[in-house]
Amino acid sequence: MMRFVSWNVNGLRACTGKGFCESFNKLDADFFCLQETKMQQGQLDIEFAGYDSYWNYAEKKGYSGTAVFAKHKPLNVTYGIGVEEHDREGRVITLEMDNFFLVTVYTPNSQDGLKRLEYRMRWEDDFRTYLKNLDAVKPVVVCGDLNVAHEEIDLKNPRTNRKNAGFTDEEREKFSVLLADGFIDTFRWLHPQQVTYSWWSYRFKAREKNAGWRIDYFLTSQRLRDNIGVAEIHTDIMGSDHCPVELILDL
Repeated sequence: MMRFVSWNVNGLRACTGKGFCESFNKLDADFFCLQETKMQQGQLDIEFAGYDSYWNYAEKKGYSGTAVFAKHKPLNVTYGIGVEEHDREGRVITLEMDNFFLVTVYTPNSQDGLKRLEYRMRWEDDFRTYLKNLDAVKPVVVCGDLNVAHEEIDLKNPRTNRKNAGFTDEEREKFSVLLADGFIDTFRWLHPQQVTYSWWSYRFKAREKNAGWRIDYFLTSQRLRDNIGVAEIHTDIMGSDHCPVELILDL
């Protein structure tokens, strides 16, 4: 069995002051993936015994960024998806293992007023192509903040958010296309009717009221569906406006 954890920490330096290391040790993952580290190289000295770490930093300071802590040595590690327009923001790390690829991703937000929706659509097509190319070689495990609530069950207020970033028809459709192209939303696969969120706005006491969104995911290639053991959302773990999500695969 292999345990994977993914967490948008919304600034790793801030999160380490809010119990990150304790949560990391408690979850005891084989692979622990982070998004929105908001760091440059050398800004934080953080290591965990038994883990190697891999970092992808955005060119812009204090923005985006991803990391993976791994107990197992990869065959290869790549950063970005090979498209210059997308690869300046530190959004993707891929570990090639013996019998699967692990991809962690921090999907661009379409932003207020959908200023970045057009860019987001290009990203979606390019990222899907990237995943399909990997999937042609060996199965893929994809995790991260995908910045979309796929169905109405995935957010508290679907009606009022219909045209807002993260719940536009366009973003939801791209997610549907990705699933149709051979990927599984593991949490929804195991829990078809369960209402659990992974992100809450810092405003309006949203977490207290559980007015949230499920925008953090583990996806796998279809052919891993029989290997899916547990898909969990750790709503009790604080330290960020997101909470960690977990996948256990029988690999």
